[in-house]
Amino acid sequence: MQIAIDVADFTPAEADQLRKAMGSKRSTERMEALRSRLLEGMAENGVTGEVADKIYDKLKAFADFGFPESHAFSFAYLVYASAWLKVHHPEAFYAALLAAQPMGFYSPQSLVADARRHGVRVLRADVQHSQAQAVVERTTPPPFPSPTAQFLTGPVPEEGGGGTGGDDVPRDRASGQPLVDPDPRLAVRLGLAPVRGIGEKTAERIVAEREARGPFADLADLARRVRLTAAQLEALATAGALDSFGLERREALWAAGVLAQEHATLPHTAVGFEAPMLPGMDEVETAVADVWATGVSPDSFPTQFLRPELTAQGIYSIAGLAACETGSRVEVAGVVTHRQRPGTAGGVTFLSLEDETGLLNVVCSPGLWARYRQVARTSAALVVRGTIERGDGVLNVVADHVRHLPLRVASRSRDFR
Repeated sequence: MQIAIDVADFTPAEADQLRKAMGSKRSTERMEALRSRLLEGMAENGVTGEVADKIYDKLKAFADFGFPESHAFSFAYLVYASAWLKVHHPEAFYAALLAAQPMGFYSPQSLVADARRHGVRVLRADVQHSQAQAVVERTTPPPFPSPTAQFLTGPVPEEGGGGTGGDDVPRDRASGQPLVDPDPRLAVRLGLAPVRGIGEKTAERIVAEREARGPFADLADLARRVRLTAAQLEALATAGALDSFGLERREALWAAGVLAQEHATLPHTAVGFEAPMLPGMDEVETAVADVWATGVSPDSFPTQFLRPELTAQGIYSIAGLAACETGSRVEVAGVVTHRQRPGTAGGVTFLSLEDETGLLNVVCSPGLWARYRQVARTSAALVVRGTIERGDGVLNVVADHVRHLPLRVASRSRDFR
């Protein structure tokens, strides 16, 4: 832009047109349209002939690579900064991504699962502790081993093979050092806004009331001070956001409908607040409730409840594939998080599978996709049979068969975006 102003007497507005031409997908055509104006302006300043042609050719050459170069620089900087933040301040990294939803390639469930796999604790939304969106919270370190260790550990792979290496924190292939450095005193606290039916404004109202007048004494105090509807109280109860009141989720659900009706009558007149003896929720029911209410299960993943059955059938976990030889034929199972078919891939479809131990890229040829299209296109989770391939430190499975895997906890994929 400055060259055009100094050498060809472009106005700032004309120089901005030159910038836009360089950044256009049709930069060659748009640069040609400005050629005569550039040459005329340079001629008026005594710059003509071969020198003028060279200046124009250099500007045109920059238009051919300058726009993608600037994007490459920006992306490289973002990747470097994000990687640094994830390594040194993982709690802040995950909290920031979760607070910025909806965005990006990965769902909140995948982000939370990745946080756990990297040793970062994720705590449920709670009306006594949460902000509207996810934040970093200072807590008491948990006893070790962590609750995720039971399904994140596995066979120690051969040297250079990657994997978890016998604990629940992923490690560098070469050095064996942890890939992240979580602080046991910190955790990611999920926000209230993502709870079904709550939203940003209601979440901010809950937080403002709590900060202005102190913590809520009990569920009844919350209902009276914030004036939540029955549906909102029930969603908070289902999400476990009322656990700090000492109520089981079913107890809180029982009380929610009663308390929400108080606004229409007189305060402190709720009848039937005390719930009868109700059974607690097991792990699967808790995960189902979490996913229904928030889309995220902070301490489980759908495939972990099927792991004993999958192991009995000889089906690998994704982390377990690290110990398998390249070219070996395996079966692996996971939730489908993405289906992608890039225009440059010649009809090949890529599936992203995720289980409680990691993520895996599955390559589906056009023939396989045509044969198993219905199952591959519609199943929330799959068992994939295929061949292991490795390249540039990345492990993929080239599929030759896929079949439906029924889940006990719902999951949704992000397809062809």
